[in-house]
Amino acid sequence: MLLVFLFIFLLQILFFVYAAINKTDKVTDLSYGLTFVFASIFSLYLGFEYISLYKWVLATLIVAWGLRLAIYLFIRVLRIGKDKRFDGIREDLKRFGSFWLLQAVSIFVILLPTIFALLYQRETSLNAFSYVGLFISLFGLIIESIADMQKYVFKNKEENRGKWISSGLWKYSRHPNYLGEILMWVGVFIYVLPYLNDISLLTIISPIYIIYLLLFVSGVPTLEKEYAKRYEDNEEYSKYVKNTGVLLPKLF
Repeated sequence: MLLVFLFIFLLQILFFVYAAINKTDKVTDLSYGLTFVFASIFSLYLGFEYISLYKWVLATLIVAWGLRLAIYLFIRVLRIGKDKRFDGIREDLKRFGSFWLLQAVSIFVILLPTIFALLYQRETSLNAFSYVGLFISLFGLIIESIADMQKYVFKNKEENRGKWISSGLWKYSRHPNYLGEILMWVGVFIYVLPYLNDISLLTIISPIYIIYLLLFVSGVPTLEKEYAKRYEDNEEYSKYVKNTGVLLPKLF
């Protein structure tokens, strides 16, 4: 697992060096998704002596998720031109480097159950937990993909400039993409759960970390604050917030 962490850290350093030299943030999200892909393949390679369908399915799931996210975010930042999160940061080498360090740690923490399962030095096979976890992860991946596509199409229409999306999945959830991502990693943890024991159970920090990150740190709070300020005098937006759940649909 230490080798995998060093591999992740090295990849982030390489992307950081490129970004710092060119003073660009166009590869930050690209590196995020691709590192999940490369780290999973590397882990699969390290544990190849005990390769199984169980491991192939898990690695394929992570690769599919990472590639989709990397491609989507890269296309989005190319269209926008820059990532405004890094305004005043990309020119500061220390602050910019801190972001990449945090990103490396985050990727490793989120991937902990996956890395453990792919490195597992015993026979593995698909079981009931595998199918339940895989279903939840695939469901999350589909939700996240549809939500991102709906928002991308909406934002690219000139008549929607300055508006918020409240159609499609966004009619029922203010952040369906985050709901999908949470389901993805909860599902992965359930997938590997039968092979966890003793200290390896601590890999539950993965879904806990992503839930905490999205709900209380850099996901929902950031966007909610931004939109609240942007549409503070808009009654329709206030109505949308009142009637639409943060992640799950409001039933009452």
